[in-house]
Amino acid sequence: MLYYLFRWLDQQFDFPGAGMFAYTSFRALMAVIIALLISSIWGDRFINLLRRKQITETQRDASVDPFGVEKKGVPSMGGVIIIVAILIPCLLLGKLGNVYMMLMIITTLWLGSLGFIDDYIKIFKRDKEGLHGKFKIIGQVGLGLIVGLTLYLSPQVVIRENIEVHKPGQEMRVVHDDDNIKSTKTTIPFFKGNNLDYADIVAFMGKHAQTAGWVLFVIVTILVVTAVSNGANLNDGMDGMAAGNSAVIGLTLGILAYMSSHINFAGYLNIMYIPGAEELVIFICAFVGALIGFLWYNAYPAQVFMGDTGSLTIGGIIAVFAIIIHKELLIPILCGVFLVENLSVILQRGYYKAGKRRGVKQRLFKRTPIHDHFRTAMSLVEAGSTVKFTKPDRLFHEAKITVRFWIVTIVLAAITIITLKIR
Repeated sequence: MLYYLFRWLDQQFDFPGAGMFAYTSFRALMAVIIALLISSIWGDRFINLLRRKQITETQRDASVDPFGVEKKGVPSMGGVIIIVAILIPCLLLGKLGNVYMMLMIITTLWLGSLGFIDDYIKIFKRDKEGLHGKFKIIGQVGLGLIVGLTLYLSPQVVIRENIEVHKPGQEMRVVHDDDNIKSTKTTIPFFKGNNLDYADIVAFMGKHAQTAGWVLFVIVTILVVTAVSNGANLNDGMDGMAAGNSAVIGLTLGILAYMSSHINFAGYLNIMYIPGAEELVIFICAFVGALIGFLWYNAYPAQVFMGDTGSLTIGGIIAVFAIIIHKELLIPILCGVFLVENLSVILQRGYYKAGKRRGVKQRLFKRTPIHDHFRTAMSLVEAGSTVKFTKPDRLFHEAKITVRFWIVTIVLAAITIITLKIR
């Protein structure tokens, strides 16, 4: 809204300073500041409201925490703070006619609503299971279809191919084609020809390969959205864990989006140029600002939990953002922590069920998701159960585990950016 207002003032009246809103960097920094102020200042009032209304969730009590930290009565559904702090800067500073901005806003509202329903059932209906898992999957698959089909059908969704130009006796130059095209290509790390075309995977379908490539792309979109949103949800088990990791991931995606939206940087890095992707920088800056502001209250010891309202939303945002900038194949590296959290739960359940069929109580880890393994004493494991991995013997404080997971994510983020040059 402010973008359009100041653009009009600049064009009609040459209003001093109004032209600043034409710069992506200015709007991005403003988005960070506004999101920070909303999540930190309004967040405090919202937390007090949650406390007065007794909107709380018992995440754990002293009996399962080796350090005796009790967190009964801490307000939940704090993800509302994150969502509001993201949306307001985007509505004020973003180009709302941009298809990428609209997709990110829809993603935020869609998964925010799904998570809100889940938290509502847990808190107000006193049902610890919350929304049934199949309805969560349906919601995530629905979003994946919306995103995938929009990117397939929208005429705004185009790229410019990167073309290597060699001149004898001179350095190699990378330029971009003059034509914007629709493409099923995505970035694949560590390879010199760093683009993978989904249509090439189904090339055996002949003249229908391009259409089949888009179908494959939509399927990949659904899988990525489901996996990353669930991974972020599982990662939200310690104070500041999910918010801190997601902020680092968001910053990395912002760098990738800015490079992809700038034709000179895209040419230098030999990556595809995505016209219009600069609006994603505005969104992701609001996202990072909202998470950092939320950390003010969510850092150990937490004054508020984000709940599924927050965790499902931030996971979906990360997934859809990566898909839009054609970097979804970098997700296993960048979101490695989420991947490990997912795998630990899947392996634990599979191992437990395999033992149950033989009449044996067995576990791979003391507890899952994997971050809980490092703070759980063997005395808290179900009696009669054998645990495959009992190390480390020493238990770690929640704050130490959280910071170490942040460090791992920072390292993975650095590796993700480096993949643009290592081929």
